Amino acid sequence: MNDIQVSARLKIKPGKMEDFKKLANSCVELVKQKDKGTIQYDWFYNYQKSECIVKERYVDSEAGLDHIANVGELLGGLVELSTISLEIYGSPSDDLKNALDGWDVSYFDFGVGL
Repeated sequence: MNDIQVSARLKIKPGKMEDFKKLANSCVELVKQKDKGTIQYDWFYNYQKSECIVKERYVDSEAGLDHIANVGELLGGLVELSTISLEIYGSPSDDLKNALDGWDVSYFDFGVGL
């Protein structure tokens, strides 16, 4: 399994939803323009509009690193507007793990599936 899957949970600070959505839209536009190895990049909001889950999938760790580089300028804004935790599924490279050092990340190795 070379692909890397990510679930990012962003708990949005009170009163910051509109600013958050603007940044989210900017992230999606950047991904459309620049990312080459992104398979999925979908943003979901809970009914209370207090949390967002981003479902991400990359062809490999290198594509994940490219994504971080492409949206890096917007990540600071997301950090200011929310608390972020990540779940990474697959076998990310050491370079990708190092790029996420300092983030709240849980890693899950593939077990069994289709």
